[in-house]
Parts: sequence; structure tokens; C-alpha cells
Amino acid sequence: MVIGMATKKVTVTIDEADVAAIRELVDAGRVPSVSGFVQQAVSVMLDEVSGWGALLAAALDESGGPITPDESAWADSVLGTGPRRRGSAA
Repeated sequence: MVIGMATKKVTVTIDEADVAAIRELVDAGRVPSVSGFVQQAVSVMLDEVSGWGALLAAALDESGGPITPDESAWADSVLGTGPRRRGSAA
């Protein structure tokens, strides 16, 4: 963690096996703390999501524009997901 970095304490739900694995890493000295591990994981995921967003935007520009409703329905069927409802969590 960067000294002086603003942080906010939040409550999250994590699978018990994942928490145990993180604590084992802390106990082995491979990561500094559970909080540090989670902060790093969140940072990596945010970077990944923003990178994929930029990649998708570039691909859409090259292929003719935004995804059509038919393309979106096809992707949902292939990925086994449904349309997202506004306000629902991912």
C-alpha cells in the first residue's frame, strides 16, 4: 500500500476456501496481509476491465459500430448469460 493513500473500509463476502488460501499466503510471508492481497486483486481487476473495455471499443470501431441487439442476444446464448437488468450486480 502507498503511504498516505486514501482508503475506505468495506465489507465483502468471499468464499471460505479463498479466505483460507489468502491467509495461508499471508502466514507464509508471500503477501503482506489479507487487505493487501484484496487491494492488489481489485487493482488488477480494474486494470483488466478497463483494458478489455478499450480493446472492445477499438474492435467495435473496426467492425462497424456498436453491438446490435441480435448480436448481443447471440453472445448471451453462447456465453450462457442473460441480459442484465438495470441496477443488478454482476
